[in-house]
Amino acid sequence: MSTHLAQPSGSARLAADCARCFGLCCVVPAFAASADFAIDKPAGRACPNLRPDHRCGIHTELRERGFAGCTVFDCFGAGQQVAQVTFGGRDWRDAPETLPAMAEAFRVLRPLHELLWYLTEALSLDPSAGLRAELDRARVEITGLAEGDPTGLRVVDVDAHRARVNPLLSLASEAARAPGGLDRRGAQLLGVDLRRTDLRRANLRGALLIGADLRGVDLGLADVTGADLRGADLRGADLRTTLFLHQAQLDAARGDARTALPATLTRPPHWTALALTPVRAPAASRRGRRR
Repeated sequence: MSTHLAQPSGSARLAADCARCFGLCCVVPAFAASADFAIDKPAGRACPNLRPDHRCGIHTELRERGFAGCTVFDCFGAGQQVAQVTFGGRDWRDAPETLPAMAEAFRVLRPLHELLWYLTEALSLDPSAGLRAELDRARVEITGLAEGDPTGLRVVDVDAHRARVNPLLSLASEAARAPGGLDRRGAQLLGVDLRRTDLRRANLRGALLIGADLRGVDLGLADVTGADLRGADLRGADLRTTLFLHQAQLDAARGDARTALPATLTRPPHWTALALTPVRAPAASRRGRRR
């Protein structure tokens, strides 16, 4: 039987801690054989690579073995919340009858924890007093929901809470980016060469940047909420003050030793370790010109 572990406080609760989870991200979601996953796996069934101790048996070789999708998944701490709080440290391997309810709780808590992560980031942007109060109220409310029992979680309307929180996040973004740059919300930028586009303070919420060329681009104060950065080339890019950038987005992209990151994020191990040919800064950024 697993031992119940104390729950960390603050932002640490919103970071995945696999040692305190029961491998829920390897059990609950379904995935289909594709470029991201080497096999089919139905929802609720443990991945064959999951070991009895809830660790991944091929963790250091996921990309090489065809499981790149696993490397970019972030539960925002929902896994350990379900394991250690919602179910009090009770392991589904010891009590298989708990797995359906545990899976249901995980599917609710993961988006709730994601909202909490965004609210925490928004509060760090030093919003006005009025907006800070609204953001904090939303955070307190969602924190309370996330601490509920399995029965309470079952009736949580995640979409309704997301609809209330998103406008607050947008307001925090607009204030932090003022005066704003380009508005490319939801833009289809798959494979586009953006090296000469001034993206400082840009609104890139929900933009599809799959395979985009962002080498050497300054993304200072650009809002990348929900932006799809899979395969985006971030070599030499400046992301130090990029808004709402989370680890999973970096893990899905490509970068190198020259990519400038926020202090709170980690350089993905699959990125090139050594700097290669120096990247020439985009003309717009060098001249300080906005497009």
